Amino acid sequence: MEPILPASRDNFELTKMNQVSSISFGPYGSLYLSVKRPTFLRCTHHLHFHTTSTRAVASHIVGLPRIGPKRELKFSLESFWDGKSSAEELQKAAAGLRSSIWKQLADAGIQYIPSNTFSYYDQMLDTTAMLGAVPPRYGWKHSEIGFETYFSMARGNANVPAMEMTKWFDTNYHYIVPELGPHIRFSYASHKAVDEFKEAKALGVDTIPVLIGPVSYLLLSKPARGIEQSFSPLSLLRYILPVYKEVMAELRAAGATWVQFDEPTLVLDLDANQLEAFTHTYSELESSFSGLNVLIETYFSDVTAEAYKTITSLKGVTGYGFDLVRGAKTLDLIKGGFPTGKHLFAGVVDGRNIWANDLASSVNILQALESIVGKDKIVVSTSCSLLHTAVDLENETKLDKDIKPWLAFAAQKVIEVNALAKALSGQKDEAFFTANAAAQASRKSSPRVTNEAVQKAVAALKGSDHRRPTNVSTRLDAQQKKLNLPILPTTTIGSFPQTMDLRRVRREYKDKKLAYLISEEDYVNAMKEEINKVVKLQEELDIDVLVHGEPERNDMVEYFGEQLSGFAFTSNGWVQSYGSRCVKPPIIYGDVSRPDPMTVFWSSLAQGMTKRPMKGMLTGPVTIMNWSFVRNDQPRFETCYQIALAMKDEVEDLEKAGITVIQIDEPALREGLPLRKAEQSLYLDWAVHSFRITNCSVQDTTQIHTHMCYSNFNDIIHSIIDMDADVITIENSKSDERLLSVLPEGLKFGSGIGPGVYDVHSPRIPSDTELSVKIENIVKVLEKNIIWVNPDCGLKTRKYSEVQPALNNMVTAAKYNRKMLGTQASNR
Repeated sequence: MEPILPASRDNFELTKMNQVSSISFGPYGSLYLSVKRPTFLRCTHHLHFHTTSTRAVASHIVGLPRIGPKRELKFSLESFWDGKSSAEELQKAAAGLRSSIWKQLADAGIQYIPSNTFSYYDQMLDTTAMLGAVPPRYGWKHSEIGFETYFSMARGNANVPAMEMTKWFDTNYHYIVPELGPHIRFSYASHKAVDEFKEAKALGVDTIPVLIGPVSYLLLSKPARGIEQSFSPLSLLRYILPVYKEVMAELRAAGATWVQFDEPTLVLDLDANQLEAFTHTYSELESSFSGLNVLIETYFSDVTAEAYKTITSLKGVTGYGFDLVRGAKTLDLIKGGFPTGKHLFAGVVDGRNIWANDLASSVNILQALESIVGKDKIVVSTSCSLLHTAVDLENETKLDKDIKPWLAFAAQKVIEVNALAKALSGQKDEAFFTANAAAQASRKSSPRVTNEAVQKAVAALKGSDHRRPTNVSTRLDAQQKKLNLPILPTTTIGSFPQTMDLRRVRREYKDKKLAYLISEEDYVNAMKEEINKVVKLQEELDIDVLVHGEPERNDMVEYFGEQLSGFAFTSNGWVQSYGSRCVKPPIIYGDVSRPDPMTVFWSSLAQGMTKRPMKGMLTGPVTIMNWSFVRNDQPRFETCYQIALAMKDEVEDLEKAGITVIQIDEPALREGLPLRKAEQSLYLDWAVHSFRITNCSVQDTTQIHTHMCYSNFNDIIHSIIDMDADVITIENSKSDERLLSVLPEGLKFGSGIGPGVYDVHSPRIPSDTELSVKIENIVKVLEKNIIWVNPDCGLKTRKYSEVQPALNNMVTAAKYNRKMLGTQASNR
């Protein structure tokens, strides 16, 4: 069947994209175009242009940010969760975000517009809802899944915990992990994909519904609680395909002509059985594809030769999407052979970073591909969903004018995709390409990018592994003599709740336009008051090692980046991390150094308020790098070593100021791990080395902590040990204590370790009895003398009404277990 090009809109007036000078999102995600010399052409179903007689090359966006340009979705969600607005109001806000983007992207000229990429929390959770794969503890009654069940799975409720959350491949986005077992009964329980397709169609926009592919869904799932860990969710494949067939039938009946299956696991190292699962799946689904064009989309890396052969042989498939930014080797596979008559969705515009596309280079790649697959079969696309980049550069009115031309956010990447498609169609916008070339040249030659002293310091690192001179056991003995901590010492991870008043004070102080509202002295006094409150609360709770609560910090990466050279910052460059949680990654554009101390003042101030140990709180170099938009003009390890040297200076200054416990957080260590095993050891070598650089010169009596969360750390546990930290706190509760299962396997865990005892990303307050049982389970696996008791992660996103009782129960549970351990010892 000849693929049908979906109409961007029935009978719509199309603005020629080579007349578009800027694109921006307005309220509720409305997308506005600024047009040069307005030229409108009447168009139905296919695109026609006066400027050329050649067939237009089509354009495609894998997915878009869903939070809104000013985080409208975040605020709507949190208002609903707090009981301040109704479900109807949340649905209305969401519909506004969806409809404005669909309609305006159609006007912008995108032919392949995605639907069902919007989510109230996470697209994997949406798929779990579609399949009716709800864990029994949520009490679902097998009806259409609504907000109560949906958000209980995501966030937990007063009675049961949330499902596990972990990183989406090697991004900073998190997904809700499906919990599956042999006795689950799948059913079509959420019609969201069909409903959103109909919603767009009612607005006059034909879209491509996007579904997480059945094989990737299962490969990214885990055995449910109480199920043997050897159980393979992939064994459930034949049970979920009937639901997908029902969805296909409804989409076809609703008028869909294309369906996009996201199968990102195709970029992983897959065995023969897993690859065969793809072949079997799409063979089984082929009959349900009648009347539909099917796109298989991959992203985040190369596909292997075996995976490429598998994917291009799938039955019933019309087109294949590849990431040609992070998967440049896939180009060679395409050049070696591409199936005749199939569409190639060429992902040449980076969906993971914010640097402007090198348009001239991309055109060369596209022309080479066009000669292989044909002009009518090539589609210009993004490398992955634009979910992973900021929304719109036009909202950045304060961004450095020299750096801004080097960048492209989601709205600008839409322009780039269209500009490339038009250029390939013989409608090249010379002015746009010339400006792009000038920006590329400006970035390469800018003196702001290079710092010779920093580069020499990094070069001097060679020849040493930067380990502390004594082993961890010796250091812990020296630290215990100084700190005199009890068995099972308690601590928290760093941040405490940030109230609206606290955020307002910080915002007014930072915003020069509001500087008249608060002086520097007033700001410092406000922070002192908040720190004192946090210190006193911890003392009242009888926590052993304290934190100052980080009231002066907006974000654990941005705070440090603002004080380091080589960083730039946005005002509205928000990116979704999970649910309503958004982050504003800094932009690393040049060589990094530390002009002045960053945390010494606040840590010293807090230590002066208590006689108990006060942790100095830092973010590690690997996390700062992985949670920033990183420069792409030098190897990542060079950037990481630069940050490590800057943090080393900070660690040394904290120690000089009398801070004896310093935590260097590395929650993103696992996140940066390459997806392919052959590339992982090199990354782990330089990432772990970077951490050791930060603290290699401190005294034995200075205790170095690190913290990690929300990734599967089991497969890199040896590298975590090799970091040589004195104490490691790791998320454990939200992942069903999976961490504990790998610790006894012949590992000599000499350092202190604090597996998290409760999930901080749920409003649920665990009882002291529940926490006591968790601590008992930890004691069964680890030596009691190395165990720390702490939450999974920082407390910034929680309320004091949740934090205070939860911490009180945690301390009570720790004391109970100390008593029990003492009783056991005396009975021996």
